[in-house]
Amino acid sequence: MGTDTCLSFLIPCYNSSLTISSVVDDIMREALALHISNFEIVLVNDCSPDDVFDVIKQICEKNKHVKAISLAKNFGQHAAIMAGLRIASGDVLVFLDDDGQIDLSDLSRLLNALDDDCDVVFGQYVERKHSVFRKIVTGINFIMAELLIGKPKGLYVASFYACKRYVAEEIIRYSGAYPYILGLFLRTTSKIQNVPINHRERLHGRSNYTFIKMLSLWLNGFTAFSVKPLRIATILGFFTAAVGFIYGTYVIVSRILNPDMPMGYSSMMAALLFIGGMIMLMLGIIGEYIGRTYININNAPQYVIRERIGFGDEHDSQ
Repeated sequence: MGTDTCLSFLIPCYNSSLTISSVVDDIMREALALHISNFEIVLVNDCSPDDVFDVIKQICEKNKHVKAISLAKNFGQHAAIMAGLRIASGDVLVFLDDDGQIDLSDLSRLLNALDDDCDVVFGQYVERKHSVFRKIVTGINFIMAELLIGKPKGLYVASFYACKRYVAEEIIRYSGAYPYILGLFLRTTSKIQNVPINHRERLHGRSNYTFIKMLSLWLNGFTAFSVKPLRIATILGFFTAAVGFIYGTYVIVSRILNPDMPMGYSSMMAALLFIGGMIMLMLGIIGEYIGRTYININNAPQYVIRERIGFGDEHDSQ
């Protein structure tokens, strides 16, 4: 990375009023240690229910490197990242969380990995400090990403990562209402690598990702960037129909060979419930695609910016 390269640090903020100042201080400290003077810190308040935006305002007043936007409602982490990408001006963009678990001393590893053979680099935690629930959910997410959107096997996706400017420019062309950053990376470039990084304990509180939020994120990614769920639904339909045909043939033949054989009410109900369940599942998948297509056709926004700070008087408080 050249000495004249501009860095943009992009941080979505939600329920982090007690940690965001420490994260910004870590960035400033590491930038000084690496002799990086040309950088900016972009903070995106995703309509957090706490007073994090008041804290952000104070940070912007004290630090000329920081600029911030506040979204009008909670659009989700990936939409907040898209909002930050569109206002970031760096040649290299570094993404991290607001909870203080990222060890910024590993920043140089990320930056050094971005060369001719790497466009996007993800940190890979040497030892994860997440809860057991988060580890299980993340593992499931990785498996589904490999099966449905083509994530390379063995690629670890963490919340501390960096990309080149041209990748960011391609990503912000996406205007759909359901952005999914990993899917956008994977469809932009295949030059993605991992570097080992440290992971710290949370400074305060716990993860904002519940199972419902993770499920919503999966649906966003897999319905927006893959048709494989529809293909799986088709295969399940064929399989269920084949099982039903074989079972029906068995019942008819058994009845012919043994007229006194009682009809199996329990087995018939089980078969009906199984087939009905498969039909409802497939209809649900199709419905997700149709519903999201309808929302995108109606130009639902990825996000709405309510307020800007640190852009100069002509842009602030818009």
